[in-house]
Amino acid sequence: MDGFCLENQDNKKAILLLHGLTGGPIELMQIGKYLHKSGYNVYCPVLPGHCKGSEEVKKTNWRDWHNFAINEFDKLNQRHETVYISGLCLGAVLAFTVGLERPKEVAGICGLSTTLFLDGWKVPWYRFLFPLGLYTVLKFFYSFPDDEPYGIKNEKIRKRVAKIVKEDPTILDCFPMVSIKELLSLSSFLRKNISKVRAPFLLIHSTLDDLTSTKSADFIYENASSKMKKYIWLNDSYHLIVRDNEKQMVFEQTVSFFNQMAKKQPKQLVERI
Repeated sequence: MDGFCLENQDNKKAILLLHGLTGGPIELMQIGKYLHKSGYNVYCPVLPGHCKGSEEVKKTNWRDWHNFAINEFDKLNQRHETVYISGLCLGAVLAFTVGLERPKEVAGICGLSTTLFLDGWKVPWYRFLFPLGLYTVLKFFYSFPDDEPYGIKNEKIRKRVAKIVKEDPTILDCFPMVSIKELLSLSSFLRKNISKVRAPFLLIHSTLDDLTSTKSADFIYENASSKMKKYIWLNDSYHLIVRDNEKQMVFEQTVSFFNQMAKKQPKQLVERI
């Protein structure tokens, strides 16, 4: 599975899209096309270790993902006048870490199902034992399944996604513990440095997220230093909000936010919906 690029050569506005942990660009294809039709060049690369099976993703760490995201942003920034960044799950966390590393260059951030904490309703009840596995050799052998409901509330869409997962060997049906450790290490890095994030941002998060509760988005909203910020709660989706019942709202709100930033309207915006 490769990344995708949707661009017009004379367009000077770009959006870097980053996919989720053990996921791939395919999960962001629909929103990518919507953003492109709305006037943006869109670039969605494959994160290091992803789309190549579980053994490859286990070989990468959070700094690999972090450095990769920064490099991809820098390349776009050299070719465009304005660059925004958005991501889903792990991709959202990476979007904010790019924001703290490039505080003057990032024009805006959109975090979709930002995953700082693994505390959703589907995460195993024994998650309090994760530290035992995270910091021992057990992390190399254990994975917890990414199966029903596949982060999707809509049953028809869920069935289609389940079929894709079963037929495509590059899509993982589990979260390796070693990768979870790296995600949580990245989360820790961002939480310690969140005050350095000054770029305008939009957070969209479902109250029914099966992987990560609204605690993650709450933390970003309450602790980032950005003067322009907006937070939207969804109530009819699970984790994969770009493919679920409220995806159209996610698409529209994302474009509306980036358009607002492009027009440089308010110097201050604090909104929670």
